[in-house]
Amino acid sequence: GRATGVVLRKKKEAGNPRRIDATTAVVSNLSVWDLMKSGIVDTTAFPPSFAKERLETPVGKSFMHLHIGFEMSREELSELQAHYMYIDDWARGVEAEDNAVLLSIPSVHDDSLAPPGHAVLHIYTPATEDYARWEGLDRTSQEYKDLKEERSAYLWTALEKIIPDIRKRAKVVQVGTPLTHARFLRRHRGSYGPAIRAGVDPAFPFPTTPISGLLVCGDSCFPGIGVPAVAGSGFLTANSVSLDSIGPQIQMLNEMRSRSV
Repeated sequence: GRATGVVLRKKKEAGNPRRIDATTAVVSNLSVWDLMKSGIVDTTAFPPSFAKERLETPVGKSFMHLHIGFEMSREELSELQAHYMYIDDWARGVEAEDNAVLLSIPSVHDDSLAPPGHAVLHIYTPATEDYARWEGLDRTSQEYKDLKEERSAYLWTALEKIIPDIRKRAKVVQVGTPLTHARFLRRHRGSYGPAIRAGVDPAFPFPTTPISGLLVCGDSCFPGIGVPAVAGSGFLTANSVSLDSIGPQIQMLNEMRSRSV
């Protein structure tokens, strides 16, 4: 088979499906699980071995987040770093639950992000939160609220080592959970991405698929998870569609380099 276009969910007024025809290829940035399970693609068009391999892709864990708006003067901010990493026990490693956090305080460098006398920060676990404990919870329930408080406690504890009176200073507090990731980022099981270990598991697949004209990009293919890698996958996919895009891409990168972007 060949990918020839995309049928949109929203229909025309007459009730007929809206279709966008592809001139060269169809590119999907869905996660591997959404591509294979959502029904957007007829998976019977794939060889059984390909479908089986993709569906067996290990699912990475999710996150706990705290986004906080808090009182702090410019003088106090000047004594802080913009980024911190805190870890309790290096022997347990960064993948252990309730052992490591990452903290970003962008207001250290940019005072336009909050009103005068205030600042913002984001502290989170490095993809160590298990979705299973959250699965099926009603986001409006007291059980969910209680679990948010329980599972964010470690973040507060780590944060207080850097800003001891942060609870008193806090004016706005938002807690993010695996369900937040699943809902707002449309992430399968709130996942950070495939849990493929370099040098241990099979490598991330490249953009092409067995269906002619269907390519993929995003964190389910090479180079992997994270913003830089996902951007790289977009380059690879674009170049796979059209080799004549390589020249303009190199020119653009050189122009960005000359402007120190």
